[in-house]
Amino acid sequence: MSNYTNGCGITGITIPELLIASHIKPWSKDEKNRLNPSNGICLSATFDKAFDKGLVTIDGDYKLKFSGVLKKYVKNEFYAQEFERFENKRMNLPIKFLPKEEFLNFHYNEIFLG
Repeated sequence: MSNYTNGCGITGITIPELLIASHIKPWSKDEKNRLNPSNGICLSATFDKAFDKGLVTIDGDYKLKFSGVLKKYVKNEFYAQEFERFENKRMNLPIKFLPKEEFLNFHYNEIFLG
């Protein structure tokens, strides 16, 4: 989390109780990279859940992509307030360890619901 200056890599929120050190390639899928800082992103609780469920992903240019499953809520007020403004925006990059392309590709190809 310190790699992201204790702020969400997407929203920038800095309330510690709402932040989670998220794995890009899930803990259960890659034992040797569980502690690799390039396999982690500091996310708010909402974006952590959306990322884990494949509703959002981050592409090779570090831009947020939303799945069609999430976009079906486009007319929902919560979607408009909490998600819409971040679509296709570049994430806040960490100070030292960038997310590794191989982990981002895994998430995009294996978890993201497209």
